[in-house]
Amino acid sequence: MAKALLKIQRYFRRKPVRFFSLILLYLTAGSLVFLHSGFVGDSGPGGRGGRDSLAVAEMGSRTSSSGTRGLGIMSRVFKETRRSGRRYGPPWMKKTGQQGQETEGRGGDYTSNWNRALKGRNAKDMDDGRAKYIGCYIDDTQKRALRGVSFFDYKKMTVFRCQDNCAERGYMYAGLEFGAECYCGHKIQAPNASESECNMDCKGEKSNLCGGANRLSIYRLELSQESARRYGSAIFKGCFHRPDNVTLALPFSSVIQNMSVDKCVDMCTEKEKSLAVLAGDRCYCGFPTPLFSLHELEDEDMCLHRCHAEEFESCGNDNYFVVYQTQVQDNRCMDRHFLPTRAKQLVALASFPGAGNTWARHLIELATGFYTGSYYFDGSLYNKGFKGERDHWRSGRTICIKTHESGRKEIEAFDSSIIMIRNPYKALMAEFNRKYGGHIGFASQAHWRGKEWPEFVKNYAPWWASHTLDWLNYGKNVHVVHFEELKRDLFSQLKGMVQFLGLKVSEDRLLCVEGQKDGNFKRSGLRKLEYDPYTSEMRANINELIRTVDAALKKRNMSGVPEEYMPR
Repeated sequence: MAKALLKIQRYFRRKPVRFFSLILLYLTAGSLVFLHSGFVGDSGPGGRGGRDSLAVAEMGSRTSSSGTRGLGIMSRVFKETRRSGRRYGPPWMKKTGQQGQETEGRGGDYTSNWNRALKGRNAKDMDDGRAKYIGCYIDDTQKRALRGVSFFDYKKMTVFRCQDNCAERGYMYAGLEFGAECYCGHKIQAPNASESECNMDCKGEKSNLCGGANRLSIYRLELSQESARRYGSAIFKGCFHRPDNVTLALPFSSVIQNMSVDKCVDMCTEKEKSLAVLAGDRCYCGFPTPLFSLHELEDEDMCLHRCHAEEFESCGNDNYFVVYQTQVQDNRCMDRHFLPTRAKQLVALASFPGAGNTWARHLIELATGFYTGSYYFDGSLYNKGFKGERDHWRSGRTICIKTHESGRKEIEAFDSSIIMIRNPYKALMAEFNRKYGGHIGFASQAHWRGKEWPEFVKNYAPWWASHTLDWLNYGKNVHVVHFEELKRDLFSQLKGMVQFLGLKVSEDRLLCVEGQKDGNFKRSGLRKLEYDPYTSEMRANINELIRTVDAALKKRNMSGVPEEYMPR
């Protein structure tokens, strides 16, 4: 034994051999650690969970911080991902010693948890959603059973995806066919078929059936009150008084025999106009303008005049017009670019998560024609059209920069700021849904009723208040926008935001934004909770936080929080 040890000692005395041996051992150990971290990331709650195709696109906001650190710093995407995981949470959570629990609460892969929670459950029997399975129906390719919009996905179609897409567009029914096709409609125009004929698995979830060959599995949707009223593919906008100069406000018109909503909508769609306006037997087409802004809604009784070709629909009259929005895109506000010259001042678009920051970015980009940036990187947002997402937040090429930061150093890095504030009860639920279901998805009942929800409220409710207080305290040139007021009065609120950004307001562009205000990140309301998730203790704490924020706003000579925030 002694001789063996002596030989090993002499071996390592030779410097070159010893040096390369140590390097080899070091690299081997490093590789084992890297592999171990990879296995942990894939198998734990923060792992990819079989969604490798989406990993790069969505790692900016959904990869756990511990898993992200294991990926290294080989590219900017990985750097930004690690930064995002570190920043996305209340300030005090970054300093505490309970790392395991809080890392998961801050940035775990909740979409994987959501998919696992649904696995093996039959959508026909689900009682936690707001959709009811009503049967298998015949579908004729020449004469569809559901005649609204449709979309196909031959890799990832699921029952909930189809339901949410139809509900988001205001349809009453959602139907799935061939395992991959989704159809929406207001009424079913086909007879029943045998249940055994709807026998194809959904492409995105083998545990559920998505129709069959020329057969639809149809669900009736219970829509939220905010869902748009539709007629076919057109959105009902309301009843409006005849404009003073109708030929200038609505330049295209025609008298139609046996007038119907379909005929007017089809004519205006063919002329590539976004508004179809019915006035008795005359159909007008155009765009919203200051001459016909659709801001002064009239009582629908003023528009009563039955269409000649339809028993239950009104076609308006000579003085009061029925207005529908067609599927034609209003391109007056669709062009977007980076700033022509680099901005000398950085403007923050700051909010607590779940307060409508992504929606506000969508509105600002349409209203100004310039891209917005981000303090983080989110591949899913970039893929949805937010091209400023990839730019470094200090690049100066974007009109404003999204951030959820609330530290003094981070706040003082900006020259001015728009602060988005939302009712904490709604903001907390929206952020909980995002964490467990993605930007437009929903948390499952298992998450709402489990330990995740009370722990989330405990940690995030105080952050809702501290975020606003910090920006009011350290922010320079602050402009406050309440989510609810922006939703109620989009035109004037967005106009104020554009002016704050130092840009000239285009009323035509703002009217265009109103017609396309939702964008790609609106939850349908389909899976609205049937009960109040807040306990009395939670409400007492949140109400006190609301009073604190209200007092801070008034101290800076601003209007306090909207009345609907205040406890009753």
